[in-house]
Amino acid sequence: MKVTFLNPPQTNSKYKFLGVVAPSLGIGYMAAVMEQNGYDVDVLDASALELTYDEIGEEILKRNPDIVSISALTPTIGVALDSADKIKQVKPDTIVVLGGYHPTFEFKSVLEEESVDVVVRGEGEYTFLELVETIEDGGDLKNVQGLAFHDENDGSLVVTMDRPVIENLDELPFPAFHLFPMEKYKILNITTNVATIITTRGCPMQCSFCSSAALHGHKLRRRSYTNVVDEVELRLMEQNIDTIAFMDDTFTLNKKFVYDFCDEIKRRKLKFWWGCTTRVDTLDEELLQTMKDAGCITLFVGVESADQQMLDKMNKNITLSKTENAFKLARKVGIRTIASCVIGMPEDTKKSIKNTIDFVKSLNPNYALYSLATPYPGTRFYNETFKKNLINIKDWSKYTLIDPVLETVDCTSKELRSIQKKAFLKFYLRPGYLARQVSQDGLILLRTVLGIAKQIVSRQTNGNTNYNKTNVNKGK
Repeated sequence: MKVTFLNPPQTNSKYKFLGVVAPSLGIGYMAAVMEQNGYDVDVLDASALELTYDEIGEEILKRNPDIVSISALTPTIGVALDSADKIKQVKPDTIVVLGGYHPTFEFKSVLEEESVDVVVRGEGEYTFLELVETIEDGGDLKNVQGLAFHDENDGSLVVTMDRPVIENLDELPFPAFHLFPMEKYKILNITTNVATIITTRGCPMQCSFCSSAALHGHKLRRRSYTNVVDEVELRLMEQNIDTIAFMDDTFTLNKKFVYDFCDEIKRRKLKFWWGCTTRVDTLDEELLQTMKDAGCITLFVGVESADQQMLDKMNKNITLSKTENAFKLARKVGIRTIASCVIGMPEDTKKSIKNTIDFVKSLNPNYALYSLATPYPGTRFYNETFKKNLINIKDWSKYTLIDPVLETVDCTSKELRSIQKKAFLKFYLRPGYLARQVSQDGLILLRTVLGIAKQIVSRQTNGNTNYNKTNVNKGK
């Protein structure tokens, strides 16, 4: 059977606004597993190629797959379903499968769309493989773990048993990036030879807003450091990359892994730049220096809030003093920092938000990201806000971290949007900031970051509360 993996257009993706266009790791892993098992596979990245729906239809006709698998995030579920509609229009006999974060938790509403035949829930590699094998053999899909679909006889919803997570991540083949248009990917809107790698799945932390832990669980599963460095070496040799973004929720959770990884990088004499996401309570000067010596240039750090009660409410389990110390150490070592915070939690006030904005500036990071609180399906944060009827915006396409979908105890959606705009302006237009960043990062990178900030600041929200075909209330 011929399989096409489709990454739909992602004009509303939160990553698009950050100037990030990266290959989908989920698709890459599933495609690799299918190839490993002898299937004819290709990847159509409509986001990177900036394809229209008509062009997607043309590509499907040209490629002539038996099955199309579409991955979807919450803000892109609408375009994923529109893509499914187009596929069914041009090739009605195609089996359309949806997977990813959003379909996993909202499979009921997703399956109300006639263009979707099956939803893959949770980690998709072996579920999708068994799905295709079962279809090919004429077997019963009810025996495949991790699926949701409508019974073809009576139309009833079938939800099969959850599939256990993959315990040994080293057994997975490396993502099939040779199937992707690698020349189309970029970070901070700069086209560069960049690769994305993930070393773990699952997170033991209990942050209320984390959709990754909701999908992969709270048990941390880690690849061996040699397996990770093997992939790094492969990317350097085959794709001529110079930068790697490690996409783990927290790359530095296990210090021994980080030390072993850095030592192996040095032992093999691999030269590349890299960055990762971290927690402030996992850093110390020795670790940071080791990371820098191995090529680390950027840390994405979750600051979240300057209100300790708010941090505790999020189950972040950090303190403001730890945050201050982590940024101080990063500056001392010479690693660039990106401070990320969340404003507009339901319990936030104008005063607490101002304190957070001021706190981020006081940390003196290289860059700052002010995200609006967004409850993603599957998270404890979503369940709490839904039950309390706090969600104002019903359109999933607004769940971008840029459009306000909640209000606080004393801030309307309109006020939150205004506060966010001002936060970006005050941070990036500070006296001395522009000159400092030009001297450190160069004019091109600074222009790029300012361009992204301008795009975020100028983005308009219409406060639309109309229901669309993928709204919040469906499936509940």
